[in-house]
Amino acid sequence: MKGSEESYRNMYTCMKKIREFETTAMNRFADGKIPGFVHLYIGEEAVATGVCENLRNDDFITSTHRGHGHIIAKGGDVKFMMAELFGKATGYCKGKGGSMHIADASKGILGANGIVGAGHNIAVGAGLSIKLRKTDQVCICFFGDASTNQGTFHEGLNMASIWKLPVVFVCENNYYGISMSQARHQAIKDIADRAVSYGIPGVAVDGNDVTATYEASREAIARARKGLGPTLIECKTYRHRGHFEGDPGTYKPTEEQKAWLEKDPIPRFREFLKKNGIMTEDDLAKIDNSVAEAIKDAVRFADESPEPDVSSVVIDVYSDITEEVRVR
Repeated sequence: MKGSEESYRNMYTCMKKIREFETTAMNRFADGKIPGFVHLYIGEEAVATGVCENLRNDDFITSTHRGHGHIIAKGGDVKFMMAELFGKATGYCKGKGGSMHIADASKGILGANGIVGAGHNIAVGAGLSIKLRKTDQVCICFFGDASTNQGTFHEGLNMASIWKLPVVFVCENNYYGISMSQARHQAIKDIADRAVSYGIPGVAVDGNDVTATYEASREAIARARKGLGPTLIECKTYRHRGHFEGDPGTYKPTEEQKAWLEKDPIPRFREFLKKNGIMTEDDLAKIDNSVAEAIKDAVRFADESPEPDVSSVVIDVYSDITEEVRVR
């Protein structure tokens, strides 16, 4: 990996922040503090981290129902994120979006999305906007393996390829679409092979190796900035938890889970940093402690924030209730 010491530090900090945020969300959900569904990113931290380390603030991302990691990696504020999970008025979407619909347009975060495959065509729209405005921005489209069976995936890659849009499609292949393994819902082993259908580069990488995701995305992003069109990157990874909190994940074989847990991306990168003399154990511990405090502050912020006022229920929605209808 040809990264600077600052990049290494940034990526370790980012992965630790995602893990700490998600572990805290897991515990607070179990305590009944977080309403709705929560889909955790634990185990997949290297994907969002490696990709977003190559992005600028004015670049865009589209996300998924498992989007906390993407938002943190793109620079989202964990205080506003936690408040959103708690359903508080200070949250990114004023407590109305919840876990699956966090957005921050000021940082190019076009929104997490609870609809499987909904991000592909949103990313194409962002890419078309970039091309029409003649800037060198890019848009990253994060999505899961099962969404590549959706029509939106094929429509999105087709349009992006024929228009040479600056979109990098990043498939987070965690091998399961809810409880169905990739081996059962696809006849191919590498989703990256689907790129050939659209005449664009396709590459499969170890998604639990942050250096691999960093390097593959750096090349794809540079290509997109030059106006050469999209790339499909498949990052092979694994979620440690069930599809959502409450899903026991009993459909995953015990030996399979054990093998993937041994490839946890965070201790793996930690050892890489120490072995190569980039950071010491003390350096890493300082980051660990700083991240833990930041997440504790986020929880305090969320706990102390007010609930949304009932009058706000018809604000910030596409369809408002007119005064005439209210009277009726």
